[in-house]
Amino acid sequence: MRVRIIFNLKNRGAKIHFHHQHLLAKFSQQVIAKFESKQYRDFKYYNFSGLKGQIKVGKGGLHYLSSKVTLVFSSLNIDFINSFLNALFALQQVQIGEMELVPDSIEMEADVDFENKTKYVCISPVLILDPILHTEENKSFYEPYTDEFSDMLYESTMLRMEKSGLYTPEQISSYNQFQFLPDKEYLQKMTSEDKKYSRVYQTYINGEKYEVRGYTLPFTLFASPDVHNFIFHSGLGALCENGFGMIDLANSDPINRTIKYDL
Repeated sequence: MRVRIIFNLKNRGAKIHFHHQHLLAKFSQQVIAKFESKQYRDFKYYNFSGLKGQIKVGKGGLHYLSSKVTLVFSSLNIDFINSFLNALFALQQVQIGEMELVPDSIEMEADVDFENKTKYVCISPVLILDPILHTEENKSFYEPYTDEFSDMLYESTMLRMEKSGLYTPEQISSYNQFQFLPDKEYLQKMTSEDKKYSRVYQTYINGEKYEVRGYTLPFTLFASPDVHNFIFHSGLGALCENGFGMIDLANSDPINRTIKYDL
């Protein structure tokens, strides 16, 4: 289930850091801590985007000029989503960076029937390595069009699917089709214009700071429909609960496939 949480921005023009996933991760963990049940205190199979709105790039960050901003939040566990929304909308106001936000409304995205081949765009950076498991390599750059890149992404995805408990060992072993193909024209254009599609980001795990390399680029993925469904709702790659790895369908306007959602 993917929902779009719409906030009213009380202090229009407020600034937030360019790469604010770690602030959103802290915010989401604070909301989860307010759940009535302790069942989801250590739940990690959710994902979220950056804050979307009308922005102006300024010195040291993004200034949000619109009266409303949106956060996409997602998980295969509908009960978790509803618990998150109930805890969030019980708050009169939240603060993320300098932004004073009031929860306003919710829209739900329609379900997607996946086939083996699907084109995506990244709406938050994708990590191919877990920094805890790959301490020495987590900032290393890997060319996205190599088999090595695809293999590492496959391994991190299968590990998360296995740990989620949603799939049997037989199902996991059957998901052997996985091929990541980046949009080469996009990569060539970014390189020719001296723009970056890969950066090092800060994140925090159990209060400890890590630097990790993320990739933001359009791509095609060949995989089982079950794998597509998992990554679309729970994120692609590593540390998705920290705001990395959120993807969306390419050439598709998500606003046209949303309906109002009432708790």
